[in-house]
Amino acid sequence: MIVELRICVPEGLSAVALQACRDQVGTAETAFFPGASVAPKGDLIEVQVARESVEELIEKLQVLKVQEVGSIVIATPELVLSRRAEEAESVAPGDGADAMIWDEVSHQTGEDSRLTWSYLAFLVLATQLAAIGIVTNSTIAIVGAMAVGPEFGPLAALAVALVRRQWTLGRRAAVALAVGFPVAMLLAALTAWLSIPLGLFPTDALDTGSAVEFIYHPGPYSLIVAVLAGTAGMLSVISRRSAALIGVFISVTTVPAAGFVAVALVLGEYQKAAGSALQLLVNLVGIVAAAFAVLVFYRLISRRLPEATAKRLKWQRARTLG
Repeated sequence: MIVELRICVPEGLSAVALQACRDQVGTAETAFFPGASVAPKGDLIEVQVARESVEELIEKLQVLKVQEVGSIVIATPELVLSRRAEEAESVAPGDGADAMIWDEVSHQTGEDSRLTWSYLAFLVLATQLAAIGIVTNSTIAIVGAMAVGPEFGPLAALAVALVRRQWTLGRRAAVALAVGFPVAMLLAALTAWLSIPLGLFPTDALDTGSAVEFIYHPGPYSLIVAVLAGTAGMLSVISRRSAALIGVFISVTTVPAAGFVAVALVLGEYQKAAGSALQLLVNLVGIVAAAFAVLVFYRLISRRLPEATAKRLKWQRARTLG
């Protein structure tokens, strides 16, 4: 698994940055284009490196403050046919599938945690679908709501924010959850309230829905499922396996629980609404806690840039720039 880095760096710093790229274990190819950058003025460096070595290389470039005076663009090509790339992957420590690029995870979860119209639309649609499945006792509709719900993005972002202490990211994710769920639940309650006089479902719909009892009966397995889902979800983000996220969405009852709270309140089933609200809380907390634990584990096992290397790079940067 090869990753390409495109590095824009001022001329005075390019020699040190280029040497850091060439010395990095797992580097397959390095290309240097002096004076190729026009704005800002400087040089371009392109490097192909095994994914398991990317994080260490980025740490080196960050010590040189390349991201402040230039830029670092990270891309993953679909296919690389190169013997040197194969050799680079073989000498790089670890495995590319297990390698974590912290800035990549922060960026991905940050994009998925924004309170946007599309995020609200998906959450509202998912909650509406869940509400329909609840009043019609349809497991298929409820599973569909689980798959449509976009709530894992902000939950994963909360875990990343807690581990990396990126409080701006955490606030953005918290706002997305704190605004998104109440809005979706309010609209689901409004839809249920309008549907009753139209005769779309009876007022005792919750008494006959045996297929949805698991939503308002939280128990030990509710937390266990949430923890497993949070673990699988964060692992899929780290390993860039988006298909696995679909399975995560289907396994948790966050959106169905929110839809059940809305319907139960409209029908006056306050005890069931309380149970479903507890189910929602257990799932949210369990997912964030599990995702947080996964990130802490990866931080503990990941190779860190040696302090001696960081000091040497700082000294070279200071000497080069005068």
